[in-house]
Parts: sequence; structure tokens; C-alpha cells
Amino acid sequence: MNSATSNFEVDATGVSPKQIHNLIPSLKLADGNEIPMLGYGLGTANYKSGDSADTISEPIVNATLTALNAGYTHLDGAEVYGNEVELGRAIAQSKLPRSSLYITTKTIVRAGDTVTQSFNRSLEKLGLDYVDLYLLHSPFFAKNPEELQAAWREMEKIKDSGMAKSIGVSNFLISHLQTLFDIPGGLQYPPVVNQIEYHPYLQHVVEGEDLVAFCREKHIALEAYSPLTAITKARPGPVDPIYTQLAKKYGVSEAEIAFRWCLDQGIVTLTTSSNEERLKGYLKKLPSFKLTPKEVEDIASAGKEKHYRVWWTEEFAADDRH
Repeated sequence: MNSATSNFEVDATGVSPKQIHNLIPSLKLADGNEIPMLGYGLGTANYKSGDSADTISEPIVNATLTALNAGYTHLDGAEVYGNEVELGRAIAQSKLPRSSLYITTKTIVRAGDTVTQSFNRSLEKLGLDYVDLYLLHSPFFAKNPEELQAAWREMEKIKDSGMAKSIGVSNFLISHLQTLFDIPGGLQYPPVVNQIEYHPYLQHVVEGEDLVAFCREKHIALEAYSPLTAITKARPGPVDPIYTQLAKKYGVSEAEIAFRWCLDQGIVTLTTSSNEERLKGYLKKLPSFKLTPKEVEDIASAGKEKHYRVWWTEEFAADDRH
């Protein structure tokens, strides 16, 4: 199983934000590359569509610059968010060395499109020569296993080109991952990351199937989006009193407890906050404490008493915990 380095436990009190990013550990992926454990996501909070799709959003550029200036070097984007141009502008305006940044983007694989075409568009919009991680945004575009396998073969060619240092997937269940592992002739490059909605009310355990355990068995790192769902969207719920008690114990916010719960499981975690004070606070507080194994388990156990899914609800029955 992949594991994070231990320096996330270092007390960062009084350390400036630009120094704090050096304290954030990286997770070593199965391909030998490393991914910072905490990242800034340009997700639906910065989504562009409709009339705004073809115009540059300075607020999105500025929000991303805020994250960069706060010390976040791991930036997570996607073609479908419509803001890769803004992400690229923020990177350029930051003047930070490209080698100090970790950039992710994703392809949704639209009808009539290819993974390669999508990737080339993304690189052009980002203004970059390469990305650190390229993901298939979801498996749901594929009408059959062969279509999903063909898309992965394109991903492998992109990896071979050197223009994506690592390749992975997002929103894949065990069945989708198994489809990739069943590619005739075997995988040249297995996915090294699976980015999923993950929080106490969606732990992806059902009928003896455990997605997190499966990924670990296959040496696929987990990356969590929407980790604050139990606080922001799903209240009231059974984890509320635990979050409250632990926040008081450690002198941090409930959001920081929610992030720490993911991090202490070795799961890369994304925030989409554009609040500068909050972003800096995460970087200061998260390295200063660690939940005990029992506290991690207490949250997990309470979370299983409730089910709540934010995204991709059209693909799942209301009570489906996959």
C-alpha cells in the first residue's frame, strides 16, 4: 500500500504560507512519480458554461493565484470545467517554476472525440508542454468494455509520449477498473490514481465490495474530492457530534477534521475553497495534528449509518453506495 511521508505531523505554527507548502508530504505513486497530498481543485465552484464558456474569467484566474500564493502547488483541473485557460494563465502569472508545480487535468471523452484530441486541446489551453497527471474523468462515456479499453490504450500512448507523467482515472468503480485490467495482452501502464467522491457518507463499500481496498490491492492511489460533504451538504448526520468533539480537542475547524480524516488514510485530498484565509488556515493547521486510528475508525463507522452522494447521481440508484 502507498503511504504518505510522516512530515504531515510537523507543527507548522508560525510558519509562513510560502514555507508551509514544503511541509506538505507527497504520496509516491506506483509509477515512481509523487503527488502532493493536498491540492487545490478548480472544480464545479469555478465551472464555466453557457455564455461564459468563451470568455476569460478573471475571478477564476485570481482565485487560482490566491491558492498558488498561499502555498498550494498541486492544482487539479479538467476540460469539462471550462477553465483550463484560466488555470494556465494563473500558472503563467505566478512566475513559479513549472518543476515546482503538480498539474492535473482530465478528459470527459465526448461523443465523436478521442482521448488524444481532448488531451491536445487541454495542453493548448493550459499553455503547458506536459501535465503531471492525466485522468479519464469518468467511465460512463463508454457504451461497452471495449470502448473503455480503447480509451485506456490512448492514455497509455499519451504516457509514452512524455506529455503526461502519470495517467489514471476518476469515478471508476471496481467493475470499471477490472475492465482495464482485463485488456487483452495486459496493461502497459495500469492507472496509478482513482479520483473519487469520498467522505464518511460515501465510502464505496457495498455487498462485500470495497473500492478503497481494491485500489490499494492494485496499487492505485486514492484521491478524494468533495471531502467536506458531511459538513457542507449532508447535515444533520451521525458524524456531526464526532467532528464537533474532535475540532474542540485539536483546536481546529470541523473542515480540518474532515480533511485530516482522508489524509490519515493516505488519501490525497482536494479543496475548492477560494477564501484566502481559509486556504492558508488549512496549510497551517493540517500539518499540526493527526487523528488517532480509533478516531479515524469512529468517523468511518458513524458515516456508514448514512448514505449521501453529491455527484453522478444520474448513474446510481438513490440507495446505491458503490
